[in-house]
Amino acid sequence: MNAFTIKDLENLSGIKAHTIRIWEQRYSFLKPQRTDTNIRYYTTNELKTVLNISLLNKYGYKISHIDRMSEVEMKEKILSLSNAQAQQERIVNELIQFMVDLDMESFEVVLDNFILARGVEKAITFIIFPFLERIGILWVTNHINPAQEHLVSNIIRQKLITGIENTNTHLHVNKTVMLYLPEGEHHELGLLFMHYMLKSRGVKVLYVGANVPLTDVEFVSKLKKPDYLYMHLTSVAINFNFEKYLTKLHARIPDQPVIVSGQLVQQYKKKVPSNIFLKRSLTDVMEYIASIA
Repeated sequence: MNAFTIKDLENLSGIKAHTIRIWEQRYSFLKPQRTDTNIRYYTTNELKTVLNISLLNKYGYKISHIDRMSEVEMKEKILSLSNAQAQQERIVNELIQFMVDLDMESFEVVLDNFILARGVEKAITFIIFPFLERIGILWVTNHINPAQEHLVSNIIRQKLITGIENTNTHLHVNKTVMLYLPEGEHHELGLLFMHYMLKSRGVKVLYVGANVPLTDVEFVSKLKKPDYLYMHLTSVAINFNFEKYLTKLHARIPDQPVIVSGQLVQQYKKKVPSNIFLKRSLTDVMEYIASIA
């Protein structure tokens, strides 16, 4: 059984912890357990409940009304939401629920159906990337089982690689981007996402991969002279010092622009070297792609 903190519920549902506590006091759908040290925690079922309730509440249903709904009625109301954004959020919520249940068959079916209907790129931008942003904090805090992470990552990885391999475009951009992750970073889904987006727009890609020593980054960069370096950081090793790494990277590769995105950069406020550019959101990443493609 997974045990989620109130902060996990806040990150996954978008509902503030303060509001969740009020719901606990007024309604019957949340009954958190407590640890031996009196810290509240929530089960998988309560996570699903909060995801469903937050979605219905966001799109017009009052909490008092939702509280009286049966589980079947709640699912019917969710499926009836016609707003495009609501449908997107419903699918992301489904993926989260299938992940915590280890229902990988259903997880893959949802992805395949969306790809079949809308294509790989829309699946990446509308479903996969928002899903990864929502659950990324769980990977960082180890609040999901590693087996869940591996199973989900491998399915998404397969979809991204298939998309990359099947991408054909008449576009040609005279730019080369080197994609890599530093030592201690093994989460390459964001990097594969960027590979697909760049290739589909005619940009040449040097995909060096995950867990790359800085000496190898320097070697490939000096040999191939890419126009940009790019890394997407999700959950680096505990001893990874981002500030020191950027300083060392700048010392070895001072002239080529280095783009960095991902969970680690979102709250980073310190000054960065002149050739380092932080992209704090998907919008920033997409604008960067548009600027070079």
